[in-house]
Amino acid sequence: MSNFTGKPLLAVALGDAAGIGPEIVAKLCANGFLMEHAKPVLVGDESVLRRGMKDTGTSFDYAVADTMPQAVELAKQEDRLVLLNTKSLDASTVAIAQVSAVNGKEEADNLCMILDWCKKGLLEGLCFAPLNKAAMKNGGYHFESEHELFARELGVEDKPHGEMNVLDGLWTSRATSHIPLKEVSDHLTAKTVGDAISLAYETLKRAGYENPKVAIAALNPHGGDSGTCGREEIDVLEPAVAKANAEGKNIVGPFPSDTLFIRAFKGDFDAVVTMYHDQGQIALKLRGFERGVTVAAGQPYAITTPAHGTAYDIAGTGTCTTSAFETAYKLCARMARTDREYFGR
Repeated sequence: MSNFTGKPLLAVALGDAAGIGPEIVAKLCANGFLMEHAKPVLVGDESVLRRGMKDTGTSFDYAVADTMPQAVELAKQEDRLVLLNTKSLDASTVAIAQVSAVNGKEEADNLCMILDWCKKGLLEGLCFAPLNKAAMKNGGYHFESEHELFARELGVEDKPHGEMNVLDGLWTSRATSHIPLKEVSDHLTAKTVGDAISLAYETLKRAGYENPKVAIAALNPHGGDSGTCGREEIDVLEPAVAKANAEGKNIVGPFPSDTLFIRAFKGDFDAVVTMYHDQGQIALKLRGFERGVTVAAGQPYAITTPAHGTAYDIAGTGTCTTSAFETAYKLCARMARTDREYFGR
C-alpha cells in the first residue's frame, strides 16, 4: 500500500535569491496555482520570499515552519501554503542580478536538505526555481551541474542519469553533454548511447507514457551518407537501436538531425535522443525558450525546474513569466504520482 495518497507532497525551492525565482514562486502562490496541483512546501529564507512578494506586488497567507517534519504535517493538514523558513539569508544584503558564492551555497544547501527529506520519506519530489551554476560552484559545490550533485546525494552516480528537456510534450536527452564538440565522437560508444536510450525510455515510462516512441538523432550530415560522411551511425548508433528494440523498447532511427525535429514537433515521436548538447537545445529553445522544462532524469524522485535561467536582466522588476515553472510543477506532480506505483511508495 502506498505511503502517499491524494495530491503529491512537493518541495518548492526559491532558487537563486539574486534572480527571478522568488518572484516566480510569489506569483504562483498568489494565484493559487501551487495549491491546485500538489501540496507544496516552500523552502527558503522568509525574507527572500517577502522580497519576491514585494517585487511582484502580491500578497498571500502562508504558515511558517522551522523544521521539515513540521512543514510537511502542516501541508497535509491545512489547506494553505507552508514555508519552511531556512533562515539562511538576509534579503536586504542580497545584490540583485549578481553572481554570489553566498547565494550559491545557500541554494545548493537547500536542495541537498530537501533530497535528504525525500530519502526519509517525507517528500515525493522537488520543483526548484532557477539556480545559477557559477554561484553554486563558487559556493563550494564543484559539480558540472546540479544533476551530478543530485546523483551524489541520491546515490545514483554509477547509474544512467542526467538532464532531459521537455517542450510542448516533446522530450529530449543526449548521449554526451558538457564536453567539447571535438570529443563527442570518441564518447559515443555502445554503452553511452545505450544508457542514453534507456534513460529516455524509462523516464518517459515514469512520466506516464505506456510505450514511448524514442527517435535517435544521427551525428553526421545526412546520417553519414552510408558511411561516406562518417561511420558513427553504422558502427555505434544502429547497433544501439537494434539492441534497445530487442529489449522491448520502441526506438527508431538514427535520423539526420537537420530534419528530425520537423517530424518530432509534428508528434511523430515522444522523445529524441541527441548526440551532443546543442543538437537538441537549439531546436527546443528556438521553438519555445520561455516554456521549456528540465527534468533530472535517472533520479529516484521527481525533480524538475524551468529550462530558462535566473534572468538577471529582469530580476527585481516583477515582470517575469511563470509558464515554464507551471509546466515544470505540473510535470513534477504527475511524475510523483506515477512514482508511487513505479517504486511502490
